[in-house]
Amino acid sequence: MGLEERIAVARGEGVADLVLRGAQTLCMVTGARLGGDVAIHDGQIVGVGEAYEGARVIDLSGHVLVPGFIDTHLHIESSLVTPYEFDRCVAPRGVTTAICDPHEIANVAGAEGIRYFQRASEHTVMDIRVNLSSCVPSTHMETSGASLDADALLALRDHPSVVGLAEFMNFPGVIHRDPGCMAKLHAFAGGHIDGHAPLLSGRDLNAYCAAGISTEHEATSAEEAREKLQKGLRVLIREGSVSKDMVALAPLLSPTTAPYMCLCTDDRNPLDIAEHGHIDHIIRSLIAMGCDMLAVYRAATLSAAEAFGLKDRGQIAPGKRADIVALPNLATCRAAMVICGGQVVDDAAFAGRQVIDPVARESVRAPKVSAQDFRHAGNAPETPVIGIIEGKIITEHLRLDIAPDGGDKRPDPARDLARVAVIERHGKNGNIATGFVRGFGLRQGAIAATVAHDHHNIVAVGVEYDDLALAANRLAEIEGGFVVAQGGKIIAELPLPVAGLMALDSYEEVHRRLVALRAAAKSLGVTLEEPFLQLAFIALPVIPHLKITDYGMVDVDKFEVI
Repeated sequence: MGLEERIAVARGEGVADLVLRGAQTLCMVTGARLGGDVAIHDGQIVGVGEAYEGARVIDLSGHVLVPGFIDTHLHIESSLVTPYEFDRCVAPRGVTTAICDPHEIANVAGAEGIRYFQRASEHTVMDIRVNLSSCVPSTHMETSGASLDADALLALRDHPSVVGLAEFMNFPGVIHRDPGCMAKLHAFAGGHIDGHAPLLSGRDLNAYCAAGISTEHEATSAEEAREKLQKGLRVLIREGSVSKDMVALAPLLSPTTAPYMCLCTDDRNPLDIAEHGHIDHIIRSLIAMGCDMLAVYRAATLSAAEAFGLKDRGQIAPGKRADIVALPNLATCRAAMVICGGQVVDDAAFAGRQVIDPVARESVRAPKVSAQDFRHAGNAPETPVIGIIEGKIITEHLRLDIAPDGGDKRPDPARDLARVAVIERHGKNGNIATGFVRGFGLRQGAIAATVAHDHHNIVAVGVEYDDLALAANRLAEIEGGFVVAQGGKIIAELPLPVAGLMALDSYEEVHRRLVALRAAAKSLGVTLEEPFLQLAFIALPVIPHLKITDYGMVDVDKFEVI
């Protein structure tokens, strides 16, 4: 098949591969609902608004057709399943394009991890685009499993899945012209570069934008997002499992701003996807909050495509990729049928994929720890404490008095003060750092994980040292994952043997085990809705204000270990 044949079918001189009949088509430009058939041939839309013959005709009377949804920024690893299971999980919900940054697996396995995602993207039903991870490691204040410089990234650039450079998290390195950051920015100058600049404003934001960065998903207030729009950034409204900015940014989304705003999930696990949804959840929630319906669908489709230079999608129009979602109701946004690249998304489509072998097995090489490793020395009562803000990955930098007792500052459940620890797991130096966190609500036991953005060392929170040691050591035995320990026993776990980040099970099985993990965590007193991803983000030293890595407690505002 070729160009000439598509033109002929568009003129009605041939039979289309597939014709969608009886539905209305929502135009993303004018907002009109168009009648007539939608003809698909060779994976592309060739005709709208007219009558066509098709080798296959699907009657969608009573439905409205919209373009396939585009998740403009996410880490598939945070779904805790492989790209193939992620595909099977979200494509039926209308997500036909996912622009991912595989920097989680890259921080464990380096270029090998990115190549795994690139190869997998060649065989998924949905179109997975793989931006190149700009910050491996994210800072100099953590031990990562790998390091990628500008030359290493350039060697990965020619794969067809690549849009550009993924989120540039080291914003201090950009505005202060760190040589390594500058080398990457020079290498990708003129192409797409994703942003990541929480709370940045004023001249520092000007400097960040002047580096050629074009998108931003870290805005957490309408005021912050407005300034970033006014300085030329495309703002991505994020609603993940921990970072929930949709409610705060909804007032800014309007027909005027919609061409410059998009939707993303960043980090969303199968628990939330199963219970609430993915991009479809954001769409129906924004509409329910009173946002203009066309503006919401534009942000999910055409605006997203244009922001990332994907000129072949985002509209149901001749010449565009045939990514289409059939909806019984625009307001409720629940897909009745999804077509991706001209292929109907169903069990047969998933069964026909080629599945490649995963990488980065046996990547947890942490030292065995004991209860004594979780002591926290200090003579002065004043102690830095990470303060959790539920629904945010931004944390408070608290300073609380915690009296030393026998050379150790102990957890205090009565004050919601738990021990937090990070254990280097890549087999490089055996670092162990300890501190305090408030906001988990733990009254007994411990929870631990190898999902710890972005270095993915072991991170553990608990109030009993024996259980902290048991949980951390169990993670090495199961090749990584999530663990809950209580009274000297493991009471729930989820193995994630692919880089310590992703399961080999189906997303349904991962969902089932996450339900059990959440129940186990709540039995320890945990009050957070999503404790495990919250656990992961307290180790991320590029998000204000206080975090912890295997180097120690990090004052993110000063960008130094304290």
